[in-house]
Amino acid sequence: MGIHLPHNVLDTLMPMHVLVTADGVISQTGPSLQKITPGLDLIGHAFLDMFYIARPFGVRHFEDIYALDASKLRVTIKSGARHDDRLFLRGSAMRLQADDGVIINLSLGISVVEAVRRFDLSAADFAPTDPTVDMLYLIEVNNAAFGESKKLNLRLQGAKQQAEEEALTDALTGLKNRRALDMTLKNLTEDKTPFALMNVDLDYFKAVNDTHGHAAGDLVLERVAEVLCSETRSTDHVARVGGDEFVVIFEGLLELEMLGNIAKRIIKGFEEPVHFEGEACHVSASIGVTLSSFYDQPTPDRMLGDADAALYQSKKDGRARHTVFEPGA
Repeated sequence: MGIHLPHNVLDTLMPMHVLVTADGVISQTGPSLQKITPGLDLIGHAFLDMFYIARPFGVRHFEDIYALDASKLRVTIKSGARHDDRLFLRGSAMRLQADDGVIINLSLGISVVEAVRRFDLSAADFAPTDPTVDMLYLIEVNNAAFGESKKLNLRLQGAKQQAEEEALTDALTGLKNRRALDMTLKNLTEDKTPFALMNVDLDYFKAVNDTHGHAAGDLVLERVAEVLCSETRSTDHVARVGGDEFVVIFEGLLELEMLGNIAKRIIKGFEEPVHFEGEACHVSASIGVTLSSFYDQPTPDRMLGDADAALYQSKKDGRARHTVFEPGA
């Protein structure tokens, strides 16, 4: 007994169907198929003029499909002489009774994600029993979860990077801390990169803390950091390694005259009083300098010790001056 379905029922159950007459002409299409073929008037045209049969092989005439009742098809939509190879459809062809033609029920298959994006499809464009909608939902859930996971990873990476930077940064001045200095010296000496090391110690800083309090001392240290950064290059390294002790590393700079001029500018910058609550806070700087070229095999501890010895010579000689370590002295 044959069953004749109204168009609206067929459109709901098989929204991508194609009714083809016995002579191979398209007589009816489902609404979803019409939606993914914008600008193409399928009805009235030969099926094989509008669709390219990728599977089964060897289909050249509609009679080939007609003869393969219940055959599985894989097709693409033609556009002129070309076919849209981004959108593969799969389906099955069933011969109708009394030689009324063939009904071909198509689905998007693996092209569904591409089609949904290109043609703005919704759940209404799929048959009620089509699991594609559930699959799309799972894809969206997966994409959302992946997106959130990616955001979380970025936040974690950012937090990790921030924690690493904080672990290498002096909280008060924003300069490198002792740990960062040790890492820098280790890398430079291992890579045999030439550099100068300048040890800077504040004179009269204890008097500032004792007279004006630690808040005034902190303000002085912040000003010291500004002076050191203004007198160094972006490739240099400035570190606070103690309460009022600083170390500056000049990569690739071994000219004592230039280093002496930098030291003089730093000392002059420190002589500018820092005002705190209407009171002037005065400090100066004693500096010791050594060069990596003074050593056959420079080591961080040896260079820091020699720069420190030169610094204390500066203090002994009257402060507010710089001294270069003398190898062999």
